[in-house]
Amino acid sequence: MKLYFAPATCSLSPHIVLQELKLPYDLVRVDNRTKRTSEDSDFRSINPKGYVAALVLDTGDVLTEGPAIVQYLADLRPNSGLAPANGALERVRLQEWLNYITSEIHSGSSPLFNQDLPETVREIFKTKLSRRFDFIETGLATRDYLMGDRFTVADAYLFTVLGWMKGFGIDLNRWPKVAAFMRRIEVRPSVAAALEREAAVPSVA
Repeated sequence: MKLYFAPATCSLSPHIVLQELKLPYDLVRVDNRTKRTSEDSDFRSINPKGYVAALVLDTGDVLTEGPAIVQYLADLRPNSGLAPANGALERVRLQEWLNYITSEIHSGSSPLFNQDLPETVREIFKTKLSRRFDFIETGLATRDYLMGDRFTVADAYLFTVLGWMKGFGIDLNRWPKVAAFMRRIEVRPSVAAALEREAAVPSVA
């Protein structure tokens, strides 16, 4: 398999999952501005949507969209516990969290990357995100992870997008359970290994 990534983006989520599962893979860096890759190719020939992550399977098939990729990967090793079995109610609960993260946190924070966004508009987005963090804080009130006492692909995704908040001037310490969750995930060997491998891939010329 081959994972196309860009630093500090949502592609870190499937990368963490690959490390959790100890699956073999190659790593290709993408320049989000030029869409060139570290293989000196046009990333849009891999994913016409033009954004990471993209996972090329050994069959040549290409998967895109992080929530779909992480579920596919988890199902390759069903005994890993990274995702409940398909057809189980708990799998639907996992998908609830993945959809909440992608629609409310990921998409909800994306406008904040725009440095030209007026401060008044920026504050509107930050206030909306704060309400979403209140919900997550409640969800983590009696559990270490989103699904209970076991790390799942939803935790990898949430950790990834919450990692952007410091750059937006949002202090997650306002939500103690969320802050503790972040500390819990960041010390996982899979996170360190993914970040180390990403750092080792040279920037695209």
